[in-house]
Amino acid sequence: MDAKSQKEVQHETWTKAAPGWRRHDVQLHAFLRPVSERMVHDLKAGQRVLDVASGTGEPALSAAQRVGPSGSVLGLDFVPEMLDFAREKAEKRGLKNVEFRVSDGEAIDVPAGTFDAATMRFGLMFMPDPHACLSAMHRALKPGGSLAIACWAGPDENPWTSLVGDVLRRHLDVPAPPPGAPGLFAFADPQRLRTALTGAGFHDVKVEPLAFTMADFPTGEAFISYQLDLVGPMAQLFAKLPEAKQAAVKDEMAREVERAGGVPVRLGGVSWIATARA
Repeated sequence: MDAKSQKEVQHETWTKAAPGWRRHDVQLHAFLRPVSERMVHDLKAGQRVLDVASGTGEPALSAAQRVGPSGSVLGLDFVPEMLDFAREKAEKRGLKNVEFRVSDGEAIDVPAGTFDAATMRFGLMFMPDPHACLSAMHRALKPGGSLAIACWAGPDENPWTSLVGDVLRRHLDVPAPPPGAPGLFAFADPQRLRTALTGAGFHDVKVEPLAFTMADFPTGEAFISYQLDLVGPMAQLFAKLPEAKQAAVKDEMAREVERAGGVPVRLGGVSWIATARA
């Protein structure tokens, strides 16, 4: 699949997932809060921040609170439905220092050297051309500006999604994607992440793991319903199953996560947090 087709698939996938992100916003925000907090921890009052692949508003909204009224945040995403909800949340919180704009993360159209910091939470992995995205972020930053990026570590460290994916692939006879292909684990190798950042012109690159809870549900069934509502790539695979087979596969996925995470289901996740300077 060429880059254009990959991007079209990603756009369709996350557009379909947008309603689920709205429905489960409170729970998802609680799970991913440690990631957002780590990414904005070093921001200072008055700074201007660029957030790429903002989705429904994180970490852009957390950044806006961090930099305060004297600072500003521009959040970009290519799914308008996601950004509509981000704007609603900003208005509800009374945040007037954040703007959300529809934009392709690989073709960021902002003046060069105008931002003090840039962030991207779980977006780089889905870019067909991650170098173009990182290079555009580098151009947008002032010399010495800071970068914070979150990417998922490997499948073994993220059973909340890898267990479900394994079941789906068994029933669909879909091979695991090759290393580096766009997807959840495209940057599971921290060295690839370091190389991508230095290749885009960043220096002082550090990549550290952050462990946190990604599933805390009363039953496996509740967790699987939540996951298929939110995780676009998983929902896309599940939809390929014959309709008559979907209920049985969903039950199998629920049993699998209960075996691994108990009842209630509690499963962890690990993200790489990469920081660097322009």
